[in-house]
Amino acid sequence: MIRLLIADDEDMLRSALAALLELEDDLTVVAEASTSTDAVRLAREHRPDLAVLDLEMPPADGLHAAAEILAALPTRIILVTRHARPGVLRRALAAGVRGFVPKTTPAARLAEIIRDVAGGRRYVDPDIAASALTEDDCPLTERELEVLRACRTGASISEISAQVHLAPGTVRNYLSAAMAKLGVGSRHAAAHRAWEEGWI
Repeated sequence: MIRLLIADDEDMLRSALAALLELEDDLTVVAEASTSTDAVRLAREHRPDLAVLDLEMPPADGLHAAAEILAALPTRIILVTRHARPGVLRRALAAGVRGFVPKTTPAARLAEIIRDVAGGRRYVDPDIAASALTEDDCPLTERELEVLRACRTGASISEISAQVHLAPGTVRNYLSAAMAKLGVGSRHAAAHRAWEEGWI
């Protein structure tokens, strides 16, 4: 029996997926979570064989939750997403995520993928993999990405400055450079674009 944790902030979708997977003879859902924080807590509590995590869950995303789970447990992770961003795929695979599928995947097919991943194999949706091969490289420096990552939390310039150990003026310079490179009018738009592309 493969023990599963299902995490998605959309209650109806999560419940429906859990019910459909429970119909499979060799799958059992041991926990359900609606936030990335609960996903990590329940994974530690129930120690599932495999976790199916929504990428776009609050308060942090599913990839953040996956990294925390993988740091503490041998649980295998499958990420599901509505928006297949190739940059996120690269980060997910580097973090040890074993599966990456779109939310349009039928439950029966997801059950097959779960079995494959639980058996030690990887699965990446072919369309997402093809996009990853043609993705443009990130034009931002590591420091620009660092300040945009901090900016994504809604932090002020002074809070970002303290977090990344840089002077406020230096933080503003990095944010201005990132905005110019991405062709956007605000630091929040730059952070959102970098997240959409999977760079942060």
